[in-house]
Amino acid sequence: MSSAAPATTEEAPALPWRSRVIGFIAIGEIGVIAALLLLVAFFYFMQPAFLSERNLRAILNVVSFVGIIAIGQTMLLVAGEFDLSVGSVAGLSAVVAAKLMTAAAWPVAFAIVGGVGVGALVGLVNGLIVVKLRIPAFIQTLGMLFIGQGLIQLVTDGYPVYPLPPEIGVIGTTNLAFGLGWSFAFFIVAAVLADFVLRRTVLGRNMYATGGNQEVARLVGINTSLYKIGAFVTVGALAAIAGMFVMADLGSGGTSIGSGWELTVIAGVVVGGVSLFGGAGTIAGGVVGILMLKVVQSGLVVIGVNSNWQQIAVGVIMVLAVGLDILRRRYFTVGAGARGGKKKPKSS
Repeated sequence: MSSAAPATTEEAPALPWRSRVIGFIAIGEIGVIAALLLLVAFFYFMQPAFLSERNLRAILNVVSFVGIIAIGQTMLLVAGEFDLSVGSVAGLSAVVAAKLMTAAAWPVAFAIVGGVGVGALVGLVNGLIVVKLRIPAFIQTLGMLFIGQGLIQLVTDGYPVYPLPPEIGVIGTTNLAFGLGWSFAFFIVAAVLADFVLRRTVLGRNMYATGGNQEVARLVGINTSLYKIGAFVTVGALAAIAGMFVMADLGSGGTSIGSGWELTVIAGVVVGGVSLFGGAGTIAGGVVGILMLKVVQSGLVVIGVNSNWQQIAVGVIMVLAVGLDILRRRYFTVGAGARGGKKKPKSS
């Protein structure tokens, strides 16, 4: 008994500090916000023009487009799945809406609803195949990415769709504040609502439970299939909305809308602390992660670094973020069990 006393006195002061450090790291938002501020300071030090009004406006405009999809992708990742087809869904929805306005002469409102419906329908197909047929999300959504790209070419014959009605130009050129338009306003409102849903509602708690441990969630009465399919539909609809905002900004239904967005979105939300393994992450973290990636890409351009290094930087950041996520999960699952196991011999 006397030999056990010194061991407890040695561990006592160490555990609070260790738990505080790990608890700090476990909050993905804190780490990515700190990294974002450091990056902003670094690029400003290298080139003060980085914080110019024009550059900040350009960053926020791009973030608004990709960030809308990141909201849906975060919800889907929290539910334990992911979607690689969001870029092609955004492009397909935009060109379909553009065709409905021009070739079919639909009113603008109905054409936009039709475009969003295309995105939601693709999301529904992805969800049903992944959940009901148990095709892995990686295979299904990667296949849908290529299907969407092919459909874009079929709908447009490889040419941009224009001229669009004047109302579309008004949506794309409206300046609400600081040179930012409707896409940024929609992005902010959608992010706040989605963050509230995930943090404060039963729907959000059930989504975390679905992604954290699907079998346990099913045993307590949660319809995990419905939550996953709903998340697929949500990300598809949001991808469509993002694509149509870009269409309004460009003034045409371009065939390149959404190109490459899928990896940017996933990289951004993972950098923001959203787990690829499901059940962890927040909308706020995912949004800050997207902003961080765009800051890196814009900063490298401003300081004159070769554009090829942008992709390398994004890849390195994503690998580091996933590595940190794995370490966090390992600590809180395996690590917690190991600490619990060491305490048993002392009590005996």
